[in-house]
Amino acid sequence: MSDANIPALSELERKVRWLSTWMIHNANHLRPSDDELKVGGHQASSASLSTIMTSLYFAALRPQDRVAVKPHASPVFHAIQYMFGNQTREKLENFRGFKGAQSYPSRTKDVDDVDFSTGSVGLGVAQTLFSSLVQDYLSLKGWGGKGPEGKMVALLGDAEMDEGNIFEALLEGWKHGVRNTWWIVDYNRQSLDAVVREGLWERFEAIFRNFDWDVVVLKNGSLQRQAFEEPGGDTLRTWIDTCPNQLYSALTFQGGAAWRKRLLDDIGDQGPVSRLIEARSDAELARLMTNLGGHDVPSLLDAFETARSHDRPVCFIAYTIKGYGLPLAGHKDNHAGLLTPTQVHALRDELAIREGYEWEPYEGLANTAAARRVVAEAPFNAEGRRRRTAPTVAVRDRLDVDLATTMSTQQGFGLIMHGLAKLDEDLADRIVTTSPDVTVSTNLGAWVNRRGLFARENLADTFRAERVPSTFNWTFSPQGQHMELGIAEMNLFLMLSALGLSHSIFGERLLPVGTLYDPFIERGLDALNYACYQDARFMLAATPSGVTLAPEGGAHQSIATPLIGMAQDGLASFEPAFVDELATIMRFGFDYMQRSGEAEPDETTWLRDAVGGSIYLRLSTRSVDQPQRSVDERLAKDIVNGGYWMRQPGPNAQLIVAYTGAVAPEAIEAVGLLAEDRRDIGLLSVTSADRLNAGWTAAQRAREHGLVHARSHVERLLAEVPSHCGVITVIDGHPATLAWLGAVQGHRTRSLGVEHFGQTGTIADLYRHYGIDAQGIMRAAQVLSQGRPLRHLRLASMT
Repeated sequence: MSDANIPALSELERKVRWLSTWMIHNANHLRPSDDELKVGGHQASSASLSTIMTSLYFAALRPQDRVAVKPHASPVFHAIQYMFGNQTREKLENFRGFKGAQSYPSRTKDVDDVDFSTGSVGLGVAQTLFSSLVQDYLSLKGWGGKGPEGKMVALLGDAEMDEGNIFEALLEGWKHGVRNTWWIVDYNRQSLDAVVREGLWERFEAIFRNFDWDVVVLKNGSLQRQAFEEPGGDTLRTWIDTCPNQLYSALTFQGGAAWRKRLLDDIGDQGPVSRLIEARSDAELARLMTNLGGHDVPSLLDAFETARSHDRPVCFIAYTIKGYGLPLAGHKDNHAGLLTPTQVHALRDELAIREGYEWEPYEGLANTAAARRVVAEAPFNAEGRRRRTAPTVAVRDRLDVDLATTMSTQQGFGLIMHGLAKLDEDLADRIVTTSPDVTVSTNLGAWVNRRGLFARENLADTFRAERVPSTFNWTFSPQGQHMELGIAEMNLFLMLSALGLSHSIFGERLLPVGTLYDPFIERGLDALNYACYQDARFMLAATPSGVTLAPEGGAHQSIATPLIGMAQDGLASFEPAFVDELATIMRFGFDYMQRSGEAEPDETTWLRDAVGGSIYLRLSTRSVDQPQRSVDERLAKDIVNGGYWMRQPGPNAQLIVAYTGAVAPEAIEAVGLLAEDRRDIGLLSVTSADRLNAGWTAAQRAREHGLVHARSHVERLLAEVPSHCGVITVIDGHPATLAWLGAVQGHRTRSLGVEHFGQTGTIADLYRHYGIDAQGIMRAAQVLSQGRPLRHLRLASMT
């Protein structure tokens, strides 16, 4: 950018800072409030990044670049988008209100051009690294288009660097040779509650250099650098370099007179440096001492232009003032602080903004024409909105798998993926798999053997080259379709998030499939929620699950994951018992991941299937007898919608058993025995408690809004079950997963499941201990459905 535009950029920086400040002030002091709660909005954190973001968006960024904005700088982002014409005044006036500009930038809730949602600190930062890896993947496949590669940019606070997932991502990026990634640290040396420790920037610098990143420290602005060239400047530089963070912040808050007194007291009468200080008024001295690199437009533009010339990852450590340009600048309590009306009015007058014109984009600017030109010519906005679309990938009518007499759903998953790997069609080519060091143990090995591991450069399998026999061929190449990760579940979900947004970020459709152990979903749950909140699309195969993983003990057994699957928005959760169910669900899943339509429910299922989302498969290593049947269209629909009758109950049914997943053999055995003593007993296979519950909830809501004929799938399944009939539910997971079934039609219900950490043992041991074996189901039946004593029921101890 021409130096002639720097004054206009400086004016735009003040305008953006004003708009963000006024936006928060309006939300807290002017907008009517029913509950009188503080709205908040982080005026100080926004001001801290105002110069950096102005320099980026109006000058340094290009259309192909993508940005994750520091969560607390959301008002600055919205103000910039308002200047671009991508945000409305109405949304700004309703900041943090219902359907207003969001508290933190959101891809799915905001109307302006958000690249990556941010909110849970640290996740947006790491997302940019994984998005850069996805960009490399697409480029090496020849799918990235002919334009230049973009920079994946994260704006983060220094306190945000405390988040462990950032360092996990750094290690993964180093292993994959990450490129084209900029992390810009807003080094204002303040966190939510305190001032950060001395010398932290040196630790940051060492960490990034150890991971082969370039580090650019932007400490002193051009005013300070000019002062350092004056007589006595070296002494001033030394004082600044050795000044503790807390003292620097306190003096910034106190202003020019305090700076003068402290400098003269500390330095003493040293002639040149004293004259340097005395030559400036209090206001000029304050401006000099707060002219840090992160608030100096020429320094920022020069640093960004230099980094643009290569593809190495860069960490910019930009010294800033928290609350820069505001009356609360530097105060340690400013994080949640709000300017008073008096302070806001004084700032308005200082910026020559007329009362009643506070929202006008160019009000108060000295050179409106120059500012308008800079905004209009900003390269980042040159091609308009950057939200891409990509064509869908055709999914075949069925996914074939050779069924053995006895097999597990995890084994079936591996066979289905291997079958896909053999296909010469777009569906197979667009699948990309990833796993946190459990590729083989989650049955992805056969897929990887055929499709290969991805790397930017060829890397031979040494065992294979040395003719050492091995089941697996671990050859890395740009043609590979598996992204092998270290054993960090946060990285898995962030990688899935990046891969699952490829169609929107890069305009290229990918079908990501990730695997991990089901218990360890909880270790990456924040990142999973983040991925779903962004509407990333992927398929997650979590296996093995539950206490069915008996010999591994409680540390490797999952209890709560079925409830997570039900509660997680944007994620359709399934737990098939049989491999033909799994094949049906996976076929549906590859299509569902690509859908993007209106949010209206289907008239038969009352599910928002047109919208689509991600898929979660809870699988097991337990081999069970496979039913010999053909999955016709009707059965396939029932499987996908969440359940079907394995044994239809009769008109006089006294009892039905509803089961999910690996406990199918116990449920089938129990029903067979119960049928000798109970009439018309039914057996309901629940393939997705999530889908059944979501459909039921949606149908109830529809009826409450006047659609009296709305009926859900589970309501139709249970419609003919007599009111006196008892319902027993059983799952290798928390019993609450299915406990709600009795409320659908008002049936008495007993829900069996696992509520406490398991221990080592056999499947029979643990199922008996938790009462989810056939005997446990029969005991529950005896209490729930009074009748003749069951002659098959052993009077085993409950303990």
